Amino acid sequence: MKTGIFCNYDNHHQDARRAIFEQVALIKQAESLGFESAWVSEHHFSESNLSPSMLLLMAHLAGLTSTIQLGTAAVLLPFHNPIRVAEDIATLDNLCNGRLLFGVAKGGPFPQQNKHFATLPSEARPKTLEAIALIHKLLYETDVSFNGKYYQCDRLTIYPKPLQSQVPVYVATGGDDGIEFAAKHSFSLMGGPPFSLHRLKDTVAKYRALNSSGAENFVLARFFYVGKTFDEAVSEALPFIRQFSKKMTANTAEVLQNSANPNQKPFDRTNICFDEDYLIENSIIGDVETCRDKIKKFQDELNLGTLALKPSSSDLQKNLESLTRYNQEVRNYVF
Repeated sequence: MKTGIFCNYDNHHQDARRAIFEQVALIKQAESLGFESAWVSEHHFSESNLSPSMLLLMAHLAGLTSTIQLGTAAVLLPFHNPIRVAEDIATLDNLCNGRLLFGVAKGGPFPQQNKHFATLPSEARPKTLEAIALIHKLLYETDVSFNGKYYQCDRLTIYPKPLQSQVPVYVATGGDDGIEFAAKHSFSLMGGPPFSLHRLKDTVAKYRALNSSGAENFVLARFFYVGKTFDEAVSEALPFIRQFSKKMTANTAEVLQNSANPNQKPFDRTNICFDEDYLIENSIIGDVETCRDKIKKFQDELNLGTLALKPSSSDLQKNLESLTRYNQEVRNYVF
């Protein structure tokens, strides 16, 4: 199992320049510790997560790092023109000397995103699947013609082509059609921090039933803080967890209230949950022994390819210390 760092560009101190600087410091620390990947998320219209221009941030990182792979976690494809995404991904792969990992998603329960990017929630998944099919053709083929429901092109060739012969693709999905699509193309899977172990196991099992050899690169993102004691770790991570819980609970309530599907049910703990106690329990937060045990459980149940750790303190120095403690006292005991 590989270790990655999950990058939300958290604006803990209401200072955009500081947020960017501190995220870069965490990524450079992760690279120096031998972490294999850094995954940058895409968020829009958020005061707390300053990564709307994800690929621009990753171009910045490409010039500041040399060995760590850089992953999109994930490009929210319904909100972008796939032709432009293909051009940007190919260019970025050249900029980072072939270190790019390409994760895609349909977007979570954020009504403002769907509204202002003119995408109905019901269209998000089919647009995502159609977009990635077009992008994959554009990256490696010439004179591409494509006639989908949402996207079309006629004898189109993009330049440059990626440096890698195949840029690894990761799909963040729990839907059956998304799992089937990923398995059919041997794309890998991604799981987000609030996804329950039950849901993740079900997703991986469905994938492996369709493709027995394509799920070994599964990427799992988890909130993270390893402290000297369990209480210290929880105390340090709780303000972030609490803010995340409140934001996501409010977003999902708005989604359910405005849903055109009268049978849509609230999220439950067998699927996805934003309760504080649930998030603490299902994150890699605690003392060294607790974090070892939690990682081992995810390893055993999911056969993870990469565990992407999201540092959860608002204090840069404490996050740096937590990453070092993980490297010295946790990593070698669970790999």
